Amino acid sequence: MGPLAILLIIVAIAILIIINVYNTLVKLKNNRENAFADIDVQLKQRHDLVPQLIGSVKGYMEHEAGTLAAITEARNKAIGASSINDKISAEKQLSSALNGFNIQVEAYPDLKASSNFMQLQEELSDIENKLAATRRFFNSATKELNIAVQKFPNVLFANMFGFKSEDMFDLGETAREDLSQAPEVKF
Repeated sequence: MGPLAILLIIVAIAILIIINVYNTLVKLKNNRENAFADIDVQLKQRHDLVPQLIGSVKGYMEHEAGTLAAITEARNKAIGASSINDKISAEKQLSSALNGFNIQVEAYPDLKASSNFMQLQEELSDIENKLAATRRFFNSATKELNIAVQKFPNVLFANMFGFKSEDMFDLGETAREDLSQAPEVKF
């Protein structure tokens, strides 16, 4: 075996390694995008439910128009977001607005007793639970992609092929701070 044959074998092995790295990264990127598509389905249901919820509440909470406007604005931003990262950011704002809404609803016993409102609240709670599950799956897929992009030898080729570490779908700083404090109970 001559030096040219050895060089060709080394080049062939290097090409096979690069192809394997690329294919792995493509697979993981597609898994992440597929996981976000599952979130999109839940978000669509959530976005469709929000106007119904606001409509059933408007009569009870006339002086809480700012809260309802904030929810509507956050929903519109979430619907208009185009990239995954933009959607994540917009959904954090919508979640925050909905959390503020839930706190204010506590002050309206007649509203809480309304069967239409209760049904919408149950649907929203169900969607939020499904969203939590799909977010976990999305974050798992994102973690796999990020690990693959950052580990050796993939890191040598990831940037060259346009792959980078991606953002997780987390609570955000505001929601994390809210969860770190015990809820206030009033009688």
